Amino acid sequence: MAVKVLVVDDSGFFRRRVSEILSGDPTITVVGTATNGKEAIDQALALKPDVITMDYEMPMMDGITAVRHIMQRCPTPVLMFSSLTHEGARVTLDALDAGAVDYLPKNFEDISRNPDKVRQMLCDKVHTLARSNRRFGSYSAPAVAPAPAAATPSAAPPVPHASPRASIASRAPAAAPAPAVSTPAPRRKAYKLVAIGTSTGGPVALQRVLTQLPAGFPAPIVLIQHMPAAFTKAFAERLDKLCRISVKEAEDGDVLRPGLALLAPGGKQMMVDGRGTVKILPGDERLNYKPCVDITFGSAAKSYSDKVLAVVLTGMGADGREGARLLKQAGSTVWAQDEASCVIYGMPMAIAKANLADAVYSLDDIGRHLVEACI
Repeated sequence: MAVKVLVVDDSGFFRRRVSEILSGDPTITVVGTATNGKEAIDQALALKPDVITMDYEMPMMDGITAVRHIMQRCPTPVLMFSSLTHEGARVTLDALDAGAVDYLPKNFEDISRNPDKVRQMLCDKVHTLARSNRRFGSYSAPAVAPAPAAATPSAAPPVPHASPRASIASRAPAAAPAPAVSTPAPRRKAYKLVAIGTSTGGPVALQRVLTQLPAGFPAPIVLIQHMPAAFTKAFAERLDKLCRISVKEAEDGDVLRPGLALLAPGGKQMMVDGRGTVKILPGDERLNYKPCVDITFGSAAKSYSDKVLAVVLTGMGADGREGARLLKQAGSTVWAQDEASCVIYGMPMAIAKANLADAVYSLDDIGRHLVEACI
């Protein structure tokens, strides 16, 4: 069955180009378009798409407001289009916080110059989001005011605090995610480093984990999130404001210290050495991910042997598996997020299938268990 997509953008050119690209894939059907957030809500309710592509800046109602309403009334995986600027990063992070699953840069030049690459990337994202069925296991939709009457069909009044999992289950037949694995509480250990790797769904997941940590958290932390170069500084600033620990975008020569989380800069690679110093290296074009979880995990295994606690959170693909293998060989500890609370159960699944996970925890339990393990 073809994946049904709703395309939302106030630019007629962009709507047409995105629709043309998606329609070129025989396994994707564009079931409708919308020019603003109000229309997007109407169309989402009426057409029940599998995936929605959403612009942010639109008349009448912006994309973030529309995402919040959609998440409350008909939870659907949303792919945001954003500009590769600091402001674009901030807006995209707000959209992810509102319930969007993933994002792509909105670059008209790339569409004209690299149509094949853009087509591949967009279609791959749509298929991934459709397969994820937006598990919603860890996402609580924020309460929002009802949409204006013009955009609210009388037959479908908003349901305050509706359960996203129940809503999506009622409208799309899909295999239920595996139940959370019950793993005993962790044993305490004098870890010299906590390393967390993640991808799709990671910005919200990291926020959920790190906000549970106290200011006096005793171990240094490194974060590896697949993210463009223009986004990581804004993301680090956001986390720093929300968390009791300190968070910053890593720079070459930074020193690891307790209560500080260093976020790998987008487009580059981050390594750590035995002296507690961070090395930032140019992104290797031969590697798919920049930053790459395997690279950071591997350097941590070499530098800190059995004193690393590594955590692999939600994300597409298998980045982190080989680095986790090196950590396990060195005697370190590896945790994975459980399937039920993942947006995309790819990276943690790769860890679990390779029998590398010492523990499997729900997203909401990971922060608490980090505190138990390290304090």
